[in-house]
Amino acid sequence: MNSTLLSSALHVYIKELLDALRDRRTLLVVFASSVALGPLVLVLISQLVGSMEQRAEARIIVVQGIDNAPGLRNFLERQTYTIQSAPPDFEQQLKDSKLGDPVLVVPANFQDEMARGEVPVVELMSSSGNQRAQAGSGRVLRLLQAYNQEQASLRLAVRGIPPATLEAMQVEERDLAEPGVRAAQLAVMVPYFVMMAVLYGALNAALDTTAGERERGSLEPLLMNPAPRWALVLGKWAAVASLGMMIAVLSCMSFLPAQWLMRSETLAAVFQFGLREALWFIGLLLPLAALVSALLMAIAIRCKSFKEAQANATVVILAVSLLPLMTLFNQEGTAAWHLWVPALAQSTLMAKVLKGEVPLPADLLLTSCVSVVGTVLALGYVVYMLRSAALK
Repeated sequence: MNSTLLSSALHVYIKELLDALRDRRTLLVVFASSVALGPLVLVLISQLVGSMEQRAEARIIVVQGIDNAPGLRNFLERQTYTIQSAPPDFEQQLKDSKLGDPVLVVPANFQDEMARGEVPVVELMSSSGNQRAQAGSGRVLRLLQAYNQEQASLRLAVRGIPPATLEAMQVEERDLAEPGVRAAQLAVMVPYFVMMAVLYGALNAALDTTAGERERGSLEPLLMNPAPRWALVLGKWAAVASLGMMIAVLSCMSFLPAQWLMRSETLAAVFQFGLREALWFIGLLLPLAALVSALLMAIAIRCKSFKEAQANATVVILAVSLLPLMTLFNQEGTAAWHLWVPALAQSTLMAKVLKGEVPLPADLLLTSCVSVVGTVLALGYVVYMLRSAALK
């Protein structure tokens, strides 16, 4: 009986897999959206960071009224900064994001107030809607603080007061995060994209092999076959899960060559995603691919048309999309119950891999068992529906 079940399941698996692979247009769309999207976003982020680094290396500061502050000009030039005059309509350009640098506005009476020992007011113009200009504001503020400190030290020295008098203590910052933890913050997008690749890789095949066949009228003749219902379900499920994992493997591996296209050397240095991480990701995604494929089939088997199945499948899509985001909103660290929730568990373990940690065997066993139990329950429901009168 077992040999008959496996033989029938194998025949169904080969048939369903070949049918799915023949739909090249759908596979191309899935490949483009699930496999290429993640590396594309990574390359775009690297270009953004690279352009910011180029502007920082150019050491340009945009000033209006720099002639009113010769001392400030001297300080900026000593810091090897190139001073550019602000365009007349710089405020509108900042609002329209056409000007990528904040503008320092120096008042006409700046030098006179400095000479009298007063505190002149300068303005640093930026726009929160202009990300490029906003990113450069911190650099300009640090320059102005350094100029303030230099002037204060000179005034104290003239009066014979040591500048250290104003410093009650020295503060040194220490970052306790390991390099892998900092790198994981930049690679946080990778688990999300590969899990979505699993979902969309299995979605079309799962709906087509159940609701699609029912809509076309090819499911009832298949059920007249003497093969056991479990063999039919296992064969269909194996084909769906294989497609999901195939897309997942391609998605994980696609991040490796994508790093060669990074424009930012800093980002490329800290973005730690190599073959080790890719293999770990693939291993962690196996149980998720099995569970997602079974859930999608269990939802679609109840539907009479492919469109109805698509509408009902949004529940699984939303769950897989939103559950990993809980780790972003949760600032208290990983909770024990995270490992009991599929998708969230895989996201948590993949985050550990990105930090350079090795997931504990107990965590791997728990996550796998939850996925296996969910898969068996979902497949059992599909078998029950095929045996019931719901398809009549």
